[in-house]
Order: sequence, then C-alpha cells, then structure tokens
Amino acid sequence: MSTTNTAFDYIIIGGGSAGCVLANRLSADPANRVCLLETGPSDQTPLISMPFGVVGLMDSKKYNWMFNSQPEPSQNDRVIYCPRGKVLGGSSSVNAMLYTRGTPSDYDHWASLGNEGWGYKDILPYFKSTQHQERGASEYHGNEGELNVAEGRSNHPLGKTLLEACNQAGYTNNSDFNGVQQEGVGYYQVTQINGERCSAARAFLHPVSQRQNLTIITEARVARILTKNNVATGVEYQKDDQRHTLEASKEVILSAGAFCSPQLLMLSGIGPEDELKQQGIPVVKNLAGVGKNLQEHIDIITVNKSTKANAVALRPIGMLKILKDIWLYISQRKGFLTTSIVETGGFIKSKPEFKDPDMQLQFIPLVMEDHGRKKSTLLTYGYSLHNCLLRPKSRGKVSLLNSDFRSDPRIELNMLSHPDDLAAMVEAVKINLNIFAQPAFDDFRGKSIFPKQKHPTDKEIEEFVKNKANHVYHPVGTCKMGSDSEAVVNDRLQVHGIKSLRVVDASIMPTLVGGNTNAPTIMIAAKAADIILADHC
Repeated sequence: MSTTNTAFDYIIIGGGSAGCVLANRLSADPANRVCLLETGPSDQTPLISMPFGVVGLMDSKKYNWMFNSQPEPSQNDRVIYCPRGKVLGGSSSVNAMLYTRGTPSDYDHWASLGNEGWGYKDILPYFKSTQHQERGASEYHGNEGELNVAEGRSNHPLGKTLLEACNQAGYTNNSDFNGVQQEGVGYYQVTQINGERCSAARAFLHPVSQRQNLTIITEARVARILTKNNVATGVEYQKDDQRHTLEASKEVILSAGAFCSPQLLMLSGIGPEDELKQQGIPVVKNLAGVGKNLQEHIDIITVNKSTKANAVALRPIGMLKILKDIWLYISQRKGFLTTSIVETGGFIKSKPEFKDPDMQLQFIPLVMEDHGRKKSTLLTYGYSLHNCLLRPKSRGKVSLLNSDFRSDPRIELNMLSHPDDLAAMVEAVKINLNIFAQPAFDDFRGKSIFPKQKHPTDKEIEEFVKNKANHVYHPVGTCKMGSDSEAVVNDRLQVHGIKSLRVVDASIMPTLVGGNTNAPTIMIAAKAADIILADHC
C-alpha cells in the first residue's frame, strides 16, 4: 500500500448531519484548510432526492450500513436491524425527514448535569440559525438558515383519518411541535425543498463544495485516529485498497455517529482498557465510558387491514394511484412520491400528570413490517401506527467485534431491559388499539394484523412487545457529554484526556431528546463549530 501525506487544519471524520454542518462552518474562513472524510459515496441519486425513494434505501448496501445488533436477551434473543446512512448526508439522506427538536426540558436537563451552555435558551439560537422555516421567522423559528423546513406535499387522506381518530380519543391538535408546546397531534413538517429531500448534504455541503479550502473525500474508510503524547495529530484511512495518512494541525473531529464514533475511538486505543486489551489494541487513553450509555427510542407498531382500497398497496387500484403520483412528481413535485411516509402523528402523554409528552405517534398509510423490508406486505391494503417511548430507561452499549476497522461495531441495544420500559410499551399498544377503535376508522376497519388477538390481555401484549418491538433509528449517547465517570467529552465536546480531538454528533447526547434526532444533531454541530472557531481565534 502506498501512503500519501496531506496536511489540514481540521479533519472531520464522517459526512453525516454533523459533519456537513462542520465542513460548512469551519471552511467559511478561507484561512482554514478543512478535510471531510466519508465512508460512503456521493448522494447524487434519485433514491435520495425523491422522498419516497427511502423505501429503496432501507436495504441498500451502497447507501446504508445495515448494521445488526447482537441477539437481545430482553427481546427473546431477537437480532434487531439498525440501518444508518452510509453516504454524504449520513442518515439525513436516508431518513423520514421529520423536523422535530424535543422539548426545552430535554436540554435544560443536559445543563443540569453540569454541561454549561447546553440549556434550551443556549441552543435555541442554533436551531433557528440553521433553519429556513418556510412559514417564516418567529420566536421559535428562523428563516435565514440552510436547512429548509416545509409542509408536506402529499397529505394522504388516511392521515386525516388518523388525526380525527386521535381527536375522538381525546388528543388535541397541534400545528407546530417545535413551538409553544410539543403536545398534540397534527401534520409533521419535513426537511424538504420544492418536494425533494433537503438532507444535511444538500443544505450545508453542496452549496460550499467548490471552496478551495474544503476537500471532500468519499468512499474513504478511516482506520484509526493518530495520536502522539495524548494529542490527536491526524487520521489513517483506506480508499481504493490504498492506505493514506492525513495530518491535522489544529483538530481531528469525530462525527461518525453513535455506532461508529465509539468504535473508531476504541480502534484508536481510546476506550475501556480491559476491552482494548482483549482485542490486542495498545491503550492510548483508558476512557471507561466509550461505547456505554447507548439509548434508542423503543417503538412498537400496530397494523390493521383496511376493507377498502384507500391505502398504499401494490394492487390494481393502488398501482393506478401510484402511476398518477409518478406523473404528479415529475410535473409538479407533488403527490405521494414526495411523502415522508410518516405524514401525521404527534406527541402524547401516557399519563396526564407528566410534564412533557412521553410517547410519539407516527402513522403510515400502508402495511408495515420489518422496517419495510418485507415487501410482500405491500400486497395488502392497511394502515400502521408507530408508538415510541421518548425517554427510555434502558441502556445498551457499543463495543468491538475485533480489531479490524472494516468490521461492524458490536451493538447491544438492550431495549426493554428496564421493567418500566416494558410496562410503558404495553401501555403504548393499548393507546394504539384505542385510537384504531375510534369511529373515524369504522367505515373500513379490517382485521388486526399486529397484534393478532382481537382483545389481547396484558400478558399477550407484553409478549407481542418482546417479539415485535423495535426502534426508530435514533441511537445516541455512546460518547456522552459530561464530567462523570462515564463521560467521554466535556461540554466543549473535547475528548477527556486527549488534546485536539472532539466528538461532534448524536453520540455526545447524555440523554435522549423527546423527538427525532436529526435536527438536534445539526444544532449540536452548529454550536460545536462556534466553540471550535472560538478556541482557535
């Protein structure tokens, strides 16, 4: 293998939601030489730009890491699928594009843990500065940022039915989940522009990709972070079977996500000493918390057949609708091909005494199973309702399968391991079944597909949850921010004990936020960029 040496001021590992923002902000000063490394390819494909293309990205080896967990003891030893974006834009290029932030108390909780500058009043300006809200600017929204936030252009009729059923079940409407309050049901806003996906790459990277001081290298797999005397000095990566070395004069910034960031730290000798020695990796820094504290939104989905041809399905009437939608997309960028799949839903409380919603509803006008990978379900007219637990108590971990950087990380989600989470998910199923039982669905309610029982007992629901519960692609926490024994970075996102190295992505969240994690990750990167630039001014 040949080796090339190139020097930069900043090297960013990972071209996902955080990496794209960092590349944009750090390269805004022409004096900064910035390099962005991404394992996956460019995002220039209709599968990404066309919102409905997400169905083809769920099992695409080219654009998706397609990770799997270890067998999960708390879920009857099931292996859980863990898709993540492996492409410029990262998971923002393969997600459902929902724009939600969580609640103010989520961030005030981070600050209460000793993370100065991460309370809601501190981070709201970064949500606003990165956002172009098509509704216009307000106390909670900005319209001068790069990330376009828009109304959905599809609005499938069954979505309205879902909202009517929610109203009948006692849930109130909310037109802005990121405004005065989060609680309520309604239509989700999406990260789209003119009916196309607005990923972090499209918003932050493509407009600045021609900057002379910004180098973007795709299909480059980082093998390890280079250190000397506890100072990060560069990275080693592989591209086209050639090994290369890059030097960083100011910082190496790790933005590879909640699964790959801890994996890469450990491969570089930074992590729990016993685990590193077990894999024969020389210990650079014994940092016990690397890979610990993994959190994920636990999700359960209930599915019903429809007695009418009013859902999305690969059946004659459904196919005719799809042909119409293809024309609508080509001619007007409207119709179901612009859908986020999840158009309606909201945030609810399972108990009225809770301060904030603890569950999130996401409705899909088709039959859903196994992350949409079981395509035979599309032959049936039906509808599905996700209900996920926003602040689970269960904790998992990420570690190494071996010392080979080309291997997947070892993922133990450990969902449902806390008894309170299992009890909450039983309640989530009951909430879903109650919504489906409302008069709004009376004209076409068919047989229940999941759960199979018409009136399941608590014990039957509990077993259903263990056999079917999954997640909604929001892993966080594995390089958590803080100063306790499990903290990996401080509140300036610097790795404890290693100079010139930061982690900037969802892995730094000490606790999960109550909502989708893409917008919060973009916020984290924008704030981190300001911190980094201030440290080197």
